Amino acid sequence: MYPNIVCLGGGTGLPNLLRGLKDYSDSITAIVTVADDGGSSGIIRNELKIPPPGDIKNCLLALANTEPFMEKLFQYRFNIGSLKGHSFGNLFLAAMTEMLGNFELAIKESSKVLAVRGTVLPSTLEDVTLEAIYEDGEKACGESHIPNSRKRISKVMLMPSSAKPLSEALEAIERADAITLGPGSLYTSLIPNLLVKDLTEAVSKSRAKKIYISNIMTQPGETEGYSASDHVNAVVKHSSRDIMEYVIVNTEQIPDVLRIRYLSDGSTPVQCDTEIIEKMGYTVVTGPVINPTDVVRHSSKKLAETIMALI
Repeated sequence: MYPNIVCLGGGTGLPNLLRGLKDYSDSITAIVTVADDGGSSGIIRNELKIPPPGDIKNCLLALANTEPFMEKLFQYRFNIGSLKGHSFGNLFLAAMTEMLGNFELAIKESSKVLAVRGTVLPSTLEDVTLEAIYEDGEKACGESHIPNSRKRISKVMLMPSSAKPLSEALEAIERADAITLGPGSLYTSLIPNLLVKDLTEAVSKSRAKKIYISNIMTQPGETEGYSASDHVNAVVKHSSRDIMEYVIVNTEQIPDVLRIRYLSDGSTPVQCDTEIIEKMGYTVVTGPVINPTDVVRHSSKKLAETIMALI
């Protein structure tokens, strides 16, 4: 029996996690944010009036059992002309949506083409916009604009606040053995999913193991100066206290050459303040879960092993 695992997130963090987990289960459901309004996804969203395809495409590829060339094809970005900046995969999903008249059906049919192990679902099919309120009271509208001011974020909101999730997502959460939150951009990749109220309520009520994966590095414009407990606080503030039980925090040292490079961009390692998180009532799971190559990110393999040990 494969464990039923539900993973909420977006950006680059969620696909990285999915690549590791698919070695342990065929019953994975990725619930992906659709608040993106920048780059190729934003243009397609505005012009074709469909949900942004980029994060969905990346999760499909992460769960795919396909030839490496096929993944290269779907990730290929045009360099010249009116298609400059668009990836083939985004255009493919957009074409499938126009052909079938339904974004959800387009994802399902694309899953067949890519031999996807598991299910990828948008957190909502509604046309949602992310709005942020900074600590000084100013606001920013649109996911791609929120980090630009480099101000500290007080809270983010989803418009409309009444956005509904897919029934398939709620069913997946109900039968889940484990639910993961993150990793990924805190305010623009993870929390937008939790602002879909029925999703958060379903996760809170679930008896599954609920695991939050803290980011490794702070993110300029979103989480500068944040410790692991600050990340946890932000997630709970935007959802509920019952949204997680376990918090995975990396304790592996980051090579100096990478630390210096990230520091020049205003990014520092997320400090592991275990005692504060445990006082909040959560169990902290620490360990070496990074894969420091030319960038600092979680190791798909190490992270999946840590999660499976909890399950």
